[in-house]
Amino acid sequence: MSHVLYELENGVATLTLNIPTRLNPIAMDLQVELRDTLARVADDRSVRAVVLTGAGKAFCVGADLSAILGGADDGDGKAKGSLGTQTAEWMQSLSNPLIEAMHALPVPIVAAVNGAAAGAGVGLALAADITIAARSAYFYLPFLPKLGIVPDLGCTWFVPRRIGAARAMGMALLDERVSADQAERWGLIWAACEDDLLLLEAQKIAERLARLPAHAVLEARKAFEASAQHTLSEQLHFESERQRELIDKPSFSEGVTAFLQKRAPVFPGR
Repeated sequence: MSHVLYELENGVATLTLNIPTRLNPIAMDLQVELRDTLARVADDRSVRAVVLTGAGKAFCVGADLSAILGGADDGDGKAKGSLGTQTAEWMQSLSNPLIEAMHALPVPIVAAVNGAAAGAGVGLALAADITIAARSAYFYLPFLPKLGIVPDLGCTWFVPRRIGAARAMGMALLDERVSADQAERWGLIWAACEDDLLLLEAQKIAERLARLPAHAVLEARKAFEASAQHTLSEQLHFESERQRELIDKPSFSEGVTAFLQKRAPVFPGR
């Protein structure tokens, strides 16, 4: 059985994490399949947006701890290095490239968090460009209070950028679940909605994103990342240099023409 289900309709690819009996842990097999599926999306120019969700009652409950603990032995009783060393190597060869692949995907991603997003599942949800959640969903970082390890899969990068250092520290240290409604109030996610409307809302958002200029999501990611490193003067210069290139693209001409003609712009795909 596939650990990642794939469906394409009207230019929107829906990717569903599919280990529902175990609440969709981010197991190694699932990570491999998800990376392969993202590569499929990147290669298919008919795809213009992605919805990422989970099957069953959870979005993703994070690391498969039983598999990590079992990995210290190669089957014949011989250690393959410390558990920490193995885990770091797994992350650097598989998990980290997965998050980087999401962040580099040439189409926007909508995460539809249908239940618990815990541990590394939070990083997966926040690696999307737009994150929405069912009202029954929650976000939980048990790394330090339960295991004595730092949040990973990008949590320490995404969380403070979305909600600031104070709330990020609270999430990391206080061992509390953040409800979907609280996450919406804080700005951790775009919106919370009724459980039975989650996928419908995600599809609507994805279809809106699919109508954007093909380069829009990559430009938005780069611009906001640059702003975190720049002074105001440096960022103003960055913006003007991007306009130097983007105003000469067909999408700008189409946008201006559509505005003058009082119609919605129609942008070509990738």
